[in-house]
Amino acid sequence: MADRRRRHAELRRRGLEAAVPGGRLEGVQGAERRDIPHAGSVDEFCSSSSEEFRFCGRLGPMRPCFLSEPRATAMEIPRQTDALSGRSHSSNAAIEQLRQGLRGEMVLPTDAAYNQARVVWNGAIDKRPAAIVFCADPDDVVRAVTYARSQGSLVAVRSGGHNVAGLSVCDDGVVIDLSRMKKIVVDPERRIARAEAGLNLGEFDAATQAHGLATTMGINSDTGIAGLTLGGGFGKLGRKHGLSCDNLIAAEIVTADGRLLRTSAGEHPDLFWALRGGGGNFGIVTAFEYRLHPLGPALLVGSVLHAYDQAREAMRFYDKFSRDAPDELSVDAALVTLPSGDRAFSISACYVGSPEAGEPVIAPLMKFGSPIESRLQAVPYLQIQSAVDSLFPRGRRYYWKAQFLREIGDGAVEALLDSYAKAPTRSSLLVFQQVGGAIARVPVPHSPYANRDAALDCFPIAIWDDPADDEANIRWARELWNAVRPFSTGGVYANNLGDEGEERVRDAYGENYARLAAIKKQYDPTNFFRLNQNIRPG
Repeated sequence: MADRRRRHAELRRRGLEAAVPGGRLEGVQGAERRDIPHAGSVDEFCSSSSEEFRFCGRLGPMRPCFLSEPRATAMEIPRQTDALSGRSHSSNAAIEQLRQGLRGEMVLPTDAAYNQARVVWNGAIDKRPAAIVFCADPDDVVRAVTYARSQGSLVAVRSGGHNVAGLSVCDDGVVIDLSRMKKIVVDPERRIARAEAGLNLGEFDAATQAHGLATTMGINSDTGIAGLTLGGGFGKLGRKHGLSCDNLIAAEIVTADGRLLRTSAGEHPDLFWALRGGGGNFGIVTAFEYRLHPLGPALLVGSVLHAYDQAREAMRFYDKFSRDAPDELSVDAALVTLPSGDRAFSISACYVGSPEAGEPVIAPLMKFGSPIESRLQAVPYLQIQSAVDSLFPRGRRYYWKAQFLREIGDGAVEALLDSYAKAPTRSSLLVFQQVGGAIARVPVPHSPYANRDAALDCFPIAIWDDPADDEANIRWARELWNAVRPFSTGGVYANNLGDEGEERVRDAYGENYARLAAIKKQYDPTNFFRLNQNIRPG
């Protein structure tokens, strides 16, 4: 234990976080430490001197965040299913020893907090783990991994729990939860942030925007930075600055054998390569270091809404406008249902630069057709990042199925409009998320994320509340996906995969799959971490 603590201390010394009691930072000129409390507390940032910082005030209720999650695969390894249900005397002793050694908290099925602790974002997921370990630091993660391995327990890793397939929680096994690990250090001079894995992107963005900085970080403030980054990481800044994983410069990870490692281009470089898009296959990342970019505080956003009888021409316009857009412009779109029940086509463009420079770039969008609504204004970046939160609240039931497109041809337009007209609820969407730009200029072998040539991620999102409607909503999303399949690239974004099988995982990684499998064999030969978009050890 003493050796492990010394290793942890060395990692902290070599990284950006160099805090001592009282919050004082040493060795990081101008850096700011922010410790975000876990559920129930809320904060806003303030400083007491140029070197010493604390939280005070409110940010909004903290919610759990998440790591990359996914699907089980049968392997010849110790049985990882119900080892904790009907525990023997020896396993009872082991679980009590784990509980006593934690700085964090363990929740068991007999505890009053259990039913709330097992809940994840997607209300369609209802799983009952044998134990949930809320880790306070990397040593807790090491303890939890060591315990689960010794008991042959199935392990799910959770930071935000946003994975649509619910693979951050499991029946009968151990959930290792990082959502209370929320320290972040921002070094504004070096433009680097070190962030623990429990942060969600809203918390991360607030900390970096306090210094006029940001990096690519999703589109929903409730999303965890860990799963987002490990699977790639789309966002409004992606076309200008690359994916979240393209901006990752180091990570700290607990491997299947219980080691705590620092990875970067110069330290365990193969493992670092695998973490930049390869998902949660290789261990539990406890902290990330990101490259930051000057941004904001406000960006120009133009949005238009076209009636459904104009959607055909509007979609064709969107296809060309988005493909011709400069890197600074991110243009997303969606087929939506209005409160009246009428269908419509929405387009939203965000210019990553000065609002003045963005006006002539967005102007063609604002002038096209006869939209029933339009708006052009400078919006604070933090507000942009939380703009769609109300569409995806925790607890509703969700299902989606995604694929990449290079363009929206006439056949795809007809298939999309015909299929969306059959959407079973007013909440359901058909989403286009634009990629390309800087993302496309990164060579495919540079990181596991392989679908660099895609222009758009296209996916139906079914959203509903009544379990009796599960079949109808899932069937609609799958039928829409099938209708568009002939026009897709065949690729898929790992973070938008559900429980879709090994071939679709291979579609996410393409030519990089074999290298990922070899690295998996080196660091996790028994496939201990397999509740994810699983890559089998090669």
